[in-house]
Amino acid sequence: MKLSETIKNRRSVFPNQFTGQTVSKEQIIELLEAANWAPSHRQTNPWRFKVFQDESLGLFAEKMSAAYTRTTPEKAYSAFKLKKSVEKVMSSGAVIAICMQRDLKDRVPEWEEIAATAMAVQNMWLMTGQLGLGGYWSSPGYISDMKEELQLAEGERCLGFFYLGAYDAPMPDGDREPVEEKITWF
Repeated sequence: MKLSETIKNRRSVFPNQFTGQTVSKEQIIELLEAANWAPSHRQTNPWRFKVFQDESLGLFAEKMSAAYTRTTPEKAYSAFKLKKSVEKVMSSGAVIAICMQRDLKDRVPEWEEIAATAMAVQNMWLMTGQLGLGGYWSSPGYISDMKEELQLAEGERCLGFFYLGAYDAPMPDGDREPVEEKITWF
């Protein structure tokens, strides 16, 4: 498949769409190897990944539940929402915490390192289809309060979770407005 087709066919695939087949460690490494080739200013390579797979998915669900419960005000707390979040984790072949390690020398603006990490995730996401996988990136509000649970280093922060699973159905058609509507020529 041409690169332009791969880009146009990339879609979010949610855990309720996963087949339940195992995602191998080799497949995850292949995705993260693609992520590792993203561009970054001054080669800070800020992306970091915490992988939860097999038995550790239960551990991740516990950590996530604790963070949600600890950070959600009583009025906003939803047992239903928490249950659905745990089900998403347990329906996944793996969950990858997407983290960004801030350059401790402060050589580039933080937004550039966040953007570089997002490009790493895009590389990973583009590879999912080639490997018969699907996934999506979610950034729940409580991620900023999971430093201890995710064993984040100094200057490291979590930007979200990538839910990953086997997927074998055709990707739905995409929908975008024409790019001409988004361009201003000078």
